[in-house]
Amino acid sequence: EIDIAYSKGFSPHQIMSFAQPLGVGLESNGEYVDVELNSGVSSEDVKNKLNAVMNEGIKVESVKKLSDDAINAMASVAASKYLIFIKEGYELDVDFYSQCVKLGQKDHIYIVKKTKKSEIEMDLKPAIYEMGVCEDGLVMMVDSSSSGNIKPNLVLEEVCKENGIEYNSFAFGIKRLEMYTKNTEGKFISMDEVGEDF
Repeated sequence: EIDIAYSKGFSPHQIMSFAQPLGVGLESNGEYVDVELNSGVSSEDVKNKLNAVMNEGIKVESVKKLSDDAINAMASVAASKYLIFIKEGYELDVDFYSQCVKLGQKDHIYIVKKTKKSEIEMDLKPAIYEMGVCEDGLVMMVDSSSSGNIKPNLVLEEVCKENGIEYNSFAFGIKRLEMYTKNTEGKFISMDEVGEDF
């Protein structure tokens, strides 16, 4: 019952785009989607209508109106923060979280990144904004911009490599905690701080 706008043409579809689709098998606490509405009563009304039909385990926390000149969510994402933890039954012989922090303290972290068409050597270090141990595991904030998108598994693979551990993606739980954009001063802010209630 939301008055969403549709594209024109032979096969109209809802005008909607996700900030950065989540990888398979990852959890998240902070996802963002842009939708274009023809009309809307209020932020609270749209939120309630969405939550009334939402799948179990997914809840809309807020709805904001963006200015007409706002960049869409996908183009405005600058960074993502993740919680990474070692799953039960996959414990490692090394203090893996400390080894991650140690890697993050290096001046350079050269890796070979595989793309769809080729392999490129790159320095991971400028793309890692934060790395620290917390009660639940490791918190990592990395570049998620369209030009420098880094997935947390690239860092995990490198830590495994440096410690002589075979990387096993099933051993790690990865939860995206939040996505960030940059404000006019170039500081990271939560995507939820963009826009206003209506």
